[in-house]
Amino acid sequence: MRAADNQSTDSAPGGGFSGTAQVPVISISGLSKTYQGGFQALKSVDLEIRKGEIFALLGPNGAGKTTMISIVCGIVTPSTGKVIADGHDIQRDYRAARTKIGLVPQELHTDQFERVIDTVNFSRGLFGKPRNPAYVEKILRDLTLWEKRNNKIMELSGGMKRRVMIAKALSHEPDILFLDEPTAGVDVELRRDMWALVHQLRTSGVTIILTTHYIEEAEEMADRVGVINKGELILVEEKATLMKKLGRKTLTLNLAEPMTAIPDGLSDWKLTIKADGNELEYEFDANAERTGVPSLLRRTSDLGIAFKDLNTRQSSLEEIFVGLVSDRKGEK
Repeated sequence: MRAADNQSTDSAPGGGFSGTAQVPVISISGLSKTYQGGFQALKSVDLEIRKGEIFALLGPNGAGKTTMISIVCGIVTPSTGKVIADGHDIQRDYRAARTKIGLVPQELHTDQFERVIDTVNFSRGLFGKPRNPAYVEKILRDLTLWEKRNNKIMELSGGMKRRVMIAKALSHEPDILFLDEPTAGVDVELRRDMWALVHQLRTSGVTIILTTHYIEEAEEMADRVGVINKGELILVEEKATLMKKLGRKTLTLNLAEPMTAIPDGLSDWKLTIKADGNELEYEFDANAERTGVPSLLRRTSDLGIAFKDLNTRQSSLEEIFVGLVSDRKGEK
C-alpha cells in the first residue's frame, strides 16, 4: 500500500482548512532517488500537502527526509517522479516554483562576516523582491533578532544563527516553508520559541513542512504526520487519528505486595512485572471490542492479588513510531 492511499481528507484539528475540497499546495508522485553507487534514498514516494497545514515528516537519521526536501526545493534532481509546488512543476518551471518556497536547511550556511540585516536583505534580493525595510524588521523582531541586526553572523550563538536562517528563508515572503530539523542542537527554550513562531506563520497562511526525529516536535506542532524509514513513506495520517488508530493503552496496577513471578492464573493476559515487582503492566487495544481489562481485574481479585492504585495511559507518538518501524522490519 502506498502512503498516499492512506491520507485522510478530514480537516486537521486547529488547521483552519477544509480537506475535502482542498487543492494540494504540494503534490509529489512516484518520487525516487538513487545516487551513484546504487544507494536508493527514496522509493516511489507519493504525497500531497494541503495549503495552510503543518506537516511533520518523521523518521530516524538517514531515512530520506532531507533528500525529499532537497528534491522539492530543486536542490537535488530526482531519479523518477514529479513534484508540483503551488501549480508549478519544480523541474520544468523551476524559478516560479522556487519563489513559492522558503527553506531552512539542516546545516548552517551563511557568510560569517556579514551583518544579520544585510544577509536577510540579500536573500530577499536574490528572489527579485524589492527592498521592504518594514517587512524585514518585522521578521527580525518576530525572531528576536532585531537587537542583533547589526551584529556579524560570527558573533551570534548557535541558536541565534538558526534564527537567522529562518529569517533568510522568510525574506522573500514564501507561501511554503520547509524546516529541515529546525531545532537540532538548540536548547529547550529556543525550541519552544520556534514552535510558537511556526504556529504564528501557519496562522498567517504559510504552509509548513518540517522534518524531525524529535517525536515531541511532531506531537506538539503537526496537523498530520508522515512516517518515513529507509526511503519509504510508511504512512501518512492525521496526528490525532494516527494515535487513536495505532496507539495502545497501558494499564498499570500498583501492587500492595511485591510480585516475583506472574501466577499461572494470569497466563491469559500478556503481563509484565515492573518496578522491582511492585507494578503489574498490561498493554491493550483501547478500540478493541474486548480489551480484557474487566476480566483481568476480576481474576486478580479471585486470586487475592491486591493493588493500591491503578492507572492507564495512551501510547505516545514515539511508541507508535517505534512500533511502525519495527513492524516494517519484520516484513522484510
